[in-house]
Amino acid sequence: MRKIILLCSAGMSTSMLVEKMKQAAQAENYECTISAHAIAEAAEYGADADIVLLGPQVRFNLAKVKGMVSCPVEVIDMAAYGLMDGKKVIAFVKKVLGD
Repeated sequence: MRKIILLCSAGMSTSMLVEKMKQAAQAENYECTISAHAIAEAAEYGADADIVLLGPQVRFNLAKVKGMVSCPVEVIDMAAYGLMDGKKVIAFVKKVLGD
């Protein structure tokens, strides 16, 4: 079971993408939990995550968040984010985690 955390400005703009990712993960029988939070909550929610994904609008926080957590931190592809392509984001997570 993988724990995937998405971070954005307030935790709201990624909520639709979270739902699309959950649908894609379920379709692939990929066991994971996915949730979205505000960037200010990175240390709290990223502490036990397997991967932290940043919304493109907060990508400037990449180095800062990497310093707060011990898991991989990546920026969500802007096209996948804009299209709310949950399948593409799940595929990226699996690639990064080696699943």
